Amino acid sequence: MNKLFLVPVVLLVSATVFAQNDSASLTRDTLPKIQPDKKERPREVYKLNLGVDIPVTATGTAWSLYAFSKIYSKDPSDPETISALKKSDVNGFDRWAIRPYNKKVDQLSYIPFYASMPMPVFFLFDNKMRKDFFKLSFLYLEAMSITGLLYTGSTYFTNRYRPYVYAEETPMDYRTRGGGKNSFYAGHVALVATSTFFYAQVYADYHPDSKAKWVFYGLATAATGYTAYMRHRGGLHFPSDILLGTVQGTLTGLLVPRLHRTKWIKNPNLTILPFTGQSHGLAVLYKL
Repeated sequence: MNKLFLVPVVLLVSATVFAQNDSASLTRDTLPKIQPDKKERPREVYKLNLGVDIPVTATGTAWSLYAFSKIYSKDPSDPETISALKKSDVNGFDRWAIRPYNKKVDQLSYIPFYASMPMPVFFLFDNKMRKDFFKLSFLYLEAMSITGLLYTGSTYFTNRYRPYVYAEETPMDYRTRGGGKNSFYAGHVALVATSTFFYAQVYADYHPDSKAKWVFYGLATAATGYTAYMRHRGGLHFPSDILLGTVQGTLTGLLVPRLHRTKWIKNPNLTILPFTGQSHGLAVLYKL
């Protein structure tokens, strides 16, 4: 070990002696030229795994296109079956949400739905995101295809009557519609949540130090909450349908971009510490 410590000392002394002996002979022309630092390439925020992303997106998209044509063309129910339905058949958690169909509220619930669908267009208004427009658009399609697959799959294989079907105030011709079986689960809520939270997460990843990211998270929460409330008020979904749609859409919108990060972005408010003693593990602390 002592010999190893002697090596840098010998080199330092030798270099000093050499510099003192030859300092007079150094000129401007003989001095080494310092090359300017090359400009660092911008950090790649997301990385695609085409071997996984393409099959997932293609499968989700293909199934959604097929299933959408089926779930909105279900056979109508006969009036006798509808008349025999009882509110007591609905579980206690959802029963209070039974109400007649409201066409005006139904139409108003589509506002955030249609507004959030062309979300990739907003990538063009940001200098950093614009450079990855096609990558972000593909990730957005992947997120929406996953939500489409889960939503249409549940509705395709499940026939759950909507709340308005149990309400006698709803006209019988509307209660018997095939679409009246599509209560499980809230697809509009899931799609709005996926779209808006996806954009909020992408903005936060491209601008981790920006306080404006909380504005987009707030807008995503407001759009999802508004859609959920209006679908409830319109008699279109039970609370359990809305809750599941909200959770699934939010998680998909957040996790798809997060799982494609090239590296985890540090959060100054988040601390993860190992601990030991009678047991071992990790302690997670978050400063609010």
